[in-house]
Amino acid sequence: MSVKKDSYKKNIVKQLYFSPALSCADISEKINKSLPLTTKTVNELIEEDYIIENGYAASSGGRRPLTYSLKPDVLYIVSIAMDQFVTRIAIMDMQNRYVTPVEKFDLILAKNPEALATLAENINSHINASGLPKTKIAGIGIGMPGFIDAGKGINYTFLEAPFGNIPSYVAEKTGLDVYIDNDSSLIGLAELRFGAARNKANAMAINIGWGVGLGLILEGKLFRGCNGFAGEFSHIPVFSNNKLCSCGKKGCLETESSLSAIVEKAMTGLNNGQISILKGQLNTLETEMAFEEIIRAAQNGDQFAVELFSEAGYNIGRGVAILIHILNPEIIILSGRGSLAGKILKAPVQQALNELCIPRLAASSEIEVSALGYEAELIGSAALVMENYENKIRKNIAVLNEQTNFYTKNN
Repeated sequence: MSVKKDSYKKNIVKQLYFSPALSCADISEKINKSLPLTTKTVNELIEEDYIIENGYAASSGGRRPLTYSLKPDVLYIVSIAMDQFVTRIAIMDMQNRYVTPVEKFDLILAKNPEALATLAENINSHINASGLPKTKIAGIGIGMPGFIDAGKGINYTFLEAPFGNIPSYVAEKTGLDVYIDNDSSLIGLAELRFGAARNKANAMAINIGWGVGLGLILEGKLFRGCNGFAGEFSHIPVFSNNKLCSCGKKGCLETESSLSAIVEKAMTGLNNGQISILKGQLNTLETEMAFEEIIRAAQNGDQFAVELFSEAGYNIGRGVAILIHILNPEIIILSGRGSLAGKILKAPVQQALNELCIPRLAASSEIEVSALGYEAELIGSAALVMENYENKIRKNIAVLNEQTNFYTKNN
């Protein structure tokens, strides 16, 4: 098979991953190739058992075209979602369904020089336990916190590689292509491709976690900024509270609205005699488990726990109000782990916007709790692999062209 033909096929696979039912005309438009070439390549993929006919499209007044979809088991993706304390790994098929249970393990990133080696070891163990051949794995996608230059493969905050960069290190240990990006950017990518931001030109996905990140969708595309650092919503200086932020500054948004802040305030309140079903048990738990207890209490109607989320939601709304005046988005999606609080968090965010936004601007921006929720980062990590699926082929084409030009000049 020629390199170019392989590139066409990979691009079609990529398009069908993101849009599960497309006609040949749809695919032709998306890959910018002629309809005859697209039809021929689709038929070849059917013969190779990659694609199946999906029935006829809904009638729009003319002859209904056949649509096609990927077989879910033609390829798999290793998807990894990291935060500062816990890492999750799962293998997904082409319909973003888990083919292995989500494995969750403690991995502290701060001041841990062994973190990357531990990650690579766990990835290999998970793949080996799955029994899947690596030839059927499209790649590994990793979402992680920190200041990340995805193009250079560097996380300037965590996970320093002993050689090369993060993707090359993990690739050397696993034998698979590896892609990394900021966790909030990948949550934005998941919402753009599969969630509430699909078909939206301008949207904001708020990643409510140990910090408060932001996935920005501008003009229908994920916006990362000049070197990948866009969306550091956590560090907008909103408060004059003299609280030290994880970034080293004071008064940042995350000091009053992150899950870390909720846990801290819960412990302080209980120590000061707050009445709650939580009682004093939080002091004996690690941050991860303490949060799980607090959100469980809030979901069960505990007034103190609900008040903690309400206060955090209102403070997030203060930051969102600033962004609405600058970016005028169609939709603000409350996503990430904190979105498990649902309406408890949504209502105070809306209250802050009602109080602080110019009404004409606020009226144009819908607030929605993510349907993807805590799974958004895993879905985004998988989507990152497929976003880059044909990139390796393009590099091969560039090398082939360079070799051809060299041969032509010297013969």
